[in-house]
Amino acid sequence: MMNAYRRRAFIGQLSAGAVAAATWAPAIGQSRTKVKLGYLHTSAVDGQIWTGIKMGSFARQGIEFEPILFTTGLELFQAMIGGSLDVLSTGAVVSNFPARGQGKVFLINNIEFATAQLWVRSDQGIKTFADLKGKKIATTTGTTAHVFLDNALRANMLDPAKDVEVVNQRMADAVTAFISGAVPAVALWVPFDITVKQKVPGAVKLVDASAYFPKAAIVGGWAARNDWYAKNRETCVRIIRGWQEANDYLIGPKSSEAVAALQSAQYPQVPLNDFRDQFKASRYYSSAEWRKLYADGSVTRWLQQVTDFFVKFGNISNPVPASSYFDASLYLDTVKG
Repeated sequence: MMNAYRRRAFIGQLSAGAVAAATWAPAIGQSRTKVKLGYLHTSAVDGQIWTGIKMGSFARQGIEFEPILFTTGLELFQAMIGGSLDVLSTGAVVSNFPARGQGKVFLINNIEFATAQLWVRSDQGIKTFADLKGKKIATTTGTTAHVFLDNALRANMLDPAKDVEVVNQRMADAVTAFISGAVPAVALWVPFDITVKQKVPGAVKLVDASAYFPKAAIVGGWAARNDWYAKNRETCVRIIRGWQEANDYLIGPKSSEAVAALQSAQYPQVPLNDFRDQFKASRYYSSAEWRKLYADGSVTRWLQQVTDFFVKFGNISNPVPASSYFDASLYLDTVKG
């Protein structure tokens, strides 16, 4: 949690632009609803969360989050399925468990445009995709990085199951293995690239996920526990409204100062220029632009193509299609124009 000084500084940086730009007035007389929210600490996942909390956009909707930090989306969904969370925000895994009937997707944060990256060690003779044949690649399977790696290998005529050895590790351990030289390649997500650049000066980023957009677009977003969602649709509407205000401020005319405030309060260990690069690695849209992408089926298609990967990789039998596990109607009914 941030200390009192950082909290005051963050609120001060936001107040001038964000509060003045608020779309909704304070919810007079509206009861406050506490929501257990699981999240990952990467700007692609928690940028709108922390911005909205500190600018008061969720509070104005009567939402009081209990934010609970996790390391991977897999752990997030396991906790939610077990009843420890009401809702969660994550990356590609949002296309996994809901396809198993475990979770309802109702809100999209971003496209992980270049957040997933493949780094190689040239000092071990890896300079091209061809050099990876027969080599080990560390990553966390079942995550955004794994989905990206599978796309990248196949696009470069390598069979992920036969031509390379994918080593499954927690991401911090995968990066450590790469730094130590135990593996010559690692598929990661930002901000782990910063550690690689600092510790392995000769490391080369072979490719990132932007090379496969939009054919292999990976979206991240919010899902709710099935039983909770069925009983709390109105709460999800209020979450969407709070998110809308935060999202549009974060990427709007005052984006530069909003990103700087987010970095200062939540990512002080990451240099501001590096954090700005991380932020740019995701593709964000205004709430109005997202509405069009919900309405024309783009979001559903993006979710489904990642679900197709998980169906194959995870041997999911009788998978639930994205058109069923993703409820676009809630956003479309809430966000107008």
